[in-house]
Amino acid sequence: MEIADHIAALRRDGLLLADAAAMHTLDEAVPTTPGWTVGDLLRHIGEVHRWAMSHVAQQRLTKMPTEEEQELTRNWPEGDDELLEWFSSGHEALVFSLETADPGLRCWTFLPAPSPLAFWARRQAHETAIHRVDAESVTGEITPIGAEFAADGVDELLTCFFGRPGRLRGDPAYTLGLVATDLPRAWRVSVGPTVVVTDGGEAADCVVTGTAEELYLLLWNRRDPAGLDVVGDEAVLTRWRDSAVVSWS
Repeated sequence: MEIADHIAALRRDGLLLADAAAMHTLDEAVPTTPGWTVGDLLRHIGEVHRWAMSHVAQQRLTKMPTEEEQELTRNWPEGDDELLEWFSSGHEALVFSLETADPGLRCWTFLPAPSPLAFWARRQAHETAIHRVDAESVTGEITPIGAEFAADGVDELLTCFFGRPGRLRGDPAYTLGLVATDLPRAWRVSVGPTVVVTDGGEAADCVVTGTAEELYLLLWNRRDPAGLDVVGDEAVLTRWRDSAVVSWS
């Protein structure tokens, strides 16, 4: 996918997230993120958007210091309408900063990418898409995720997040296969001292087959395996779901 595609997805999913959140009160529980409320979700993603925007707009060459990160959370609005407006203004500012950034932008990043601008556009597009699903899960009416975008998200999660040394280990080692039914895409994930991702998902300890969207949401723990074709050692999928967790710190 191109940078413009990721920015367009970021814009769309941020607006959908706001629409979904506006239908509920801040204290309503979010089914896909146990322990979170709609208010927690808005505060989290609003903070992430401002954090990301700061690195792009200010062309920061190093990660924002912890004290500045904490400052983002000190003045959250309390009312439903005010918090939603706060989220929307941060989302709009992030989209604008990415749309107007120089393609040669130099700034800090934390995952491999062709360029800093490509990194931030892709990362924030998927961050927002997953949390849009969270917001919509309150009512259960999830807006479909395009197959190409979902497959791109699977790639980012497997090769970028978990491809980093020490991020995920398997002892004993195991392999997980993922096969998309709506695209000619398949992944084989070998988890041992390191994580190695290759094309082709059939030859693995456990193979999960589903649409790209189903695999995307499964890997991000936004759905369970019910209704998917799971062949082989199902304990392998359980190990993955228990250990392959991305958290904001």
